[in-house]
Amino acid sequence: MQYWTGQRLKQVRISTLPLLLFCSLSVNAQLVSDKPDVLTGNTAADINVSLTDSVAGPAFIVPDSLVPSPAAPLTTDSIGFRVMPGTITTEVPVKIFIDEEYTHSPHKATVYAAVLPGAGQIYNKKYWKLPILYGGIGALVYAINFNTSYYDKYRSAYRDFLIRDPGNTSYDQFIPPGLEIEDVHGPYSDWFKRALQNKKRYYKRSRDLSYIGMAALYVISIIDANVDAHFYDFDISDDLSMRIEPAMVQPVGQTSSSLGLQVKFTF
Repeated sequence: MQYWTGQRLKQVRISTLPLLLFCSLSVNAQLVSDKPDVLTGNTAADINVSLTDSVAGPAFIVPDSLVPSPAAPLTTDSIGFRVMPGTITTEVPVKIFIDEEYTHSPHKATVYAAVLPGAGQIYNKKYWKLPILYGGIGALVYAINFNTSYYDKYRSAYRDFLIRDPGNTSYDQFIPPGLEIEDVHGPYSDWFKRALQNKKRYYKRSRDLSYIGMAALYVISIIDANVDAHFYDFDISDDLSMRIEPAMVQPVGQTSSSLGLQVKFTF
């Protein structure tokens, strides 16, 4: 009797072991299925991934954060791409550059013209002024060189004529035809000396005026660039008109309106 009872208890224990194992697996699966996923926030009920117990028990669900649910709806990111739930998206800031309204700067035009003559006119897109400007600069450079050259020659000739050094007779190239060097040293001495002095002064004055003209042209180019830059956006169309047309006018201090005339100027 005791042997039979012991055998019966062993059979009961062995038969209840699979039942306890099945209950524990079911409880664990239920707890896991109710816990949301860390990355997506979905529970196991939303994810159709199942594994089967090795003891051939009932199937239970294990959440998977990498495999999205086929039934879950697709979402759209800020750029317009479709994103599957369960994926990690990173928003990258996109810079959109919008061209600001162009403003013509008189200060830049003035600085450009001061640094390089003609650069201000190029900045103002007044290209037709460049030949005039550079033509004037070329003419003044030629005038400065020409007057300086003859001034130096007459200055040396006047100095040598005053010294009367036989080894330095640079003034003989300015002796008029029909006269010899003995004539300018004799009766025409005073006349020839005044002629050399007047020529020296004339070319010196012309050279100085050429320098002044160069400086004036430089300043004028700067002023021209500045003025053109100020009037760059100015409307210079030919639409200059005046129109008289009827209008409803409301007198000051009154609530009623009256019919009148208005004058419009377009300039």
